[in-house]
Amino acid sequence: MYEKNVERIEQLVQEQNSWRSHTINLIASENVLSKRARQVMGSDFCHRYAEGHPGERYYQGTEKIDEIETRVSQHLKALFGCRHIEVRPISGTVANDAVFSRYIKSNAVVMVNSTSGGGHISHHRQGSVGKYTENIINFPLTRDGYHIDVKETVNILSKVPVKIMIMGKSLYLFPDPVKEIAELCRELDITLIYDAAHILGLIAGKRFPDPLKDGAHIVTASTHKTFFGSQRGIVLSNMKDSEWALIDKGAFPGSSSNHHLDTLVSLAISTYEFLEFGEEYADQVVKNAKTLGQALDEAGFKVEAKEFGFTESHQLAVNVSEQGGGDEVARILKDNNIILNMNLLPLDPLERVSNPSGIRIGVQEMTRVGMKEKEMKTIAALFKRCLMNGEYVGDDAKAFRAQYQVIHYSFDPDYLELRSKNKPKAVAN
Repeated sequence: MYEKNVERIEQLVQEQNSWRSHTINLIASENVLSKRARQVMGSDFCHRYAEGHPGERYYQGTEKIDEIETRVSQHLKALFGCRHIEVRPISGTVANDAVFSRYIKSNAVVMVNSTSGGGHISHHRQGSVGKYTENIINFPLTRDGYHIDVKETVNILSKVPVKIMIMGKSLYLFPDPVKEIAELCRELDITLIYDAAHILGLIAGKRFPDPLKDGAHIVTASTHKTFFGSQRGIVLSNMKDSEWALIDKGAFPGSSSNHHLDTLVSLAISTYEFLEFGEEYADQVVKNAKTLGQALDEAGFKVEAKEFGFTESHQLAVNVSEQGGGDEVARILKDNNIILNMNLLPLDPLERVSNPSGIRIGVQEMTRVGMKEKEMKTIAALFKRCLMNGEYVGDDAKAFRAQYQVIHYSFDPDYLELRSKNKPKAVAN
């Protein structure tokens, strides 16, 4: 009786696969897995449980996942140069909650980035932090809205007994002053937590400052944005073993039971891809973001933070008030096969949340399918034709994207063959 429903679900999946592989995907919080990482999803591991640590499980039959989890943990530790790692959270927000639940005491004062200043919802009253305290205050920002005002932060800390600071953002163009803030935290016994969800891959690829080296106590992150893994979360730290035990219990049983083993297997493959190609990839991501920012500016768009070079990450923020606002622009672009999201800009009032001034652009996914600086200029030209000239460019966008179907920076055979063909030949002496 319900077989037709099954067929409809299968049809929708096929349509999604075809559609999104022929759109210009610029959502800053997404990326694509390689074919080899995707192929191991849906294996027998998707049926199984593995509570606890490798070798110390509460279930039998976990020998294979024990080896995989041990391997991915060891190699992620090597990649990030950290003492401790927790790979069991099933998302970045779950990783946040595993930490927040252990460190934020009832009614403690927590300092975060505001929503309009780029802070993530899990840092706020409606999210994970709000489950543990209502005493949430915002980092002061410099006049441009994209940098923390360290001097004013010091002033606030002289008056307010802050216990936890949470750095990192969803709209994240430039590095935060982690070193300066970490020094204050040591002096005042404040725990500094850094949410690296968006820029984890740029940290791993050495194109963004390492918050652990700069003094953060704990780093949380998701693994599917600039880090091109499956959708999961991790926690990193260099703290003492006795302190790390808090986070261990926060991850299990505090915020998860079984931890979605099939996506952990995919993360393992993506980790090895990042160890092999990550620095090259991260470098191209930042180059692409800067190039697209410059090209959009030259096309007449109000790209934010021009005086600072537009960006130092994978993201751009563009004020599109003159084109109808973020919601309107995002809808128009979607209808033209260009996918991104509306976004509050730092000076926007919260009342504008349903149609803010800005859009947020991320170049990491298009970088992974092989686009470079030349292609960023093509994307800017499509933006201009669509949003300023009022042209329909959906077919052109689709045809353009059709040329980029190989997942780069991977161990997929088609990419390795392409890489081999394009490798410069040695010149004989």
